[in-house]
Amino acid sequence: MNRTRIKICGLTREQDVDAAVAAGADAVGFVLYEKSPRYVAPERAAELARRLPPFVTPVLLFVNEDATKIIAACAQIAGTTLQFHGDETPADCLLASQNGARPFLRAARIPLGEAGRAFDLVKYAQDYSAAQAILLDAQVDGFGGGGKSFEWSLLPPNVDAHLVLSGGLTPANVADGIRQVRPRCKSLAVDVSSGVEASKGIKDAGKIKQFVAAVRAADAHP
Repeated sequence: MNRTRIKICGLTREQDVDAAVAAGADAVGFVLYEKSPRYVAPERAAELARRLPPFVTPVLLFVNEDATKIIAACAQIAGTTLQFHGDETPADCLLASQNGARPFLRAARIPLGEAGRAFDLVKYAQDYSAAQAILLDAQVDGFGGGGKSFEWSLLPPNVDAHLVLSGGLTPANVADGIRQVRPRCKSLAVDVSSGVEASKGIKDAGKIKQFVAAVRAADAHP
């Protein structure tokens, strides 16, 4: 059975971290981008990350942040993975990850609708080959957390990378996303934020549980 790894992103409260862990999430994400409604300061992210048990990965999301600030934030949180969600070049990612010493994800912002067909994901994955995975999100105004899905069926049939499917996922549609995207890549993970929220930055423990259950059901019946 292919096991789809799960990240719950945009956590701001202790009880939401605990709910993600209890539901079986593999990773939790903290948004260190001040313009986001889900923003937490590095010190707050460190506080929340200290609740994590072994083998649940903290992920820090940055948008066009200065490398020195990224390195300082990482120093506060052991075992963190970075997520670059802005206009970072491959060189920017390497610098901020201390030449790849810290694993990082690079977000690809896929245009909505038919325009998604023109996005060259194969080339993008080659350009960011130092990334642990390419995270697929919908291109919306601003960065991240738009709750929109792009057209999964328009992705290339064969991408030589680990992919993380994001953008508008919910307990209702995640199984379909997994079925459509998994055959196209090395391995697939999923990343949800707004789809398991009661309001922006406030998660719903019941929705988190439903989301994880839907992923596990999709894994069991591919």
